[in-house]
Amino acid sequence: MADARTHSASITIAAPPAEVYDLVSDVTRTGEWSPVCTACWWDEADTPQPGASPQVGAHFTGRNETPERTWETRSQVVVADPGREFAWVVGQGFVRWGYMLRALDDGAATELTETWEFTPEGLAAFAQRYGEDADREIEARTRMAHEGIPATLAAVKHVAETA
Repeated sequence: MADARTHSASITIAAPPAEVYDLVSDVTRTGEWSPVCTACWWDEADTPQPGASPQVGAHFTGRNETPERTWETRSQVVVADPGREFAWVVGQGFVRWGYMLRALDDGAATELTETWEFTPEGLAAFAQRYGEDADREIEARTRMAHEGIPATLAAVKHVAETA
């Protein structure tokens, strides 16, 4: 179980990269577009000031819900490059999620790419935690990412273009 699992998909949004970045880096809005993560909140000390972007090192908690269960995870921002990339790791670096942004049409539109990586550390942690059920649990998380990314991107597009 040494190899990471990765997945990404992209969508074009009729809004400038700075606006799309401000949207996706506001983790408190994640529940508006994620099919699994229904809410996020910043650690009190890491809450960005009004009008400011989150900083690398900031922590937040996300609440995830599926028909089978509800759970919370703590994440840390690892990339905060306004207009270009916003990324975070879940737990002890077990999963890395992110958004990459590329200007299109002279900056009037954005190609938004959502990325997901189930890291080797995460795969090893699942093997330790779930034992014989690890492969099933890993497949379930992989399926959620593969199904969730296109749904998330479509919802972000809708929010961005109707704002």
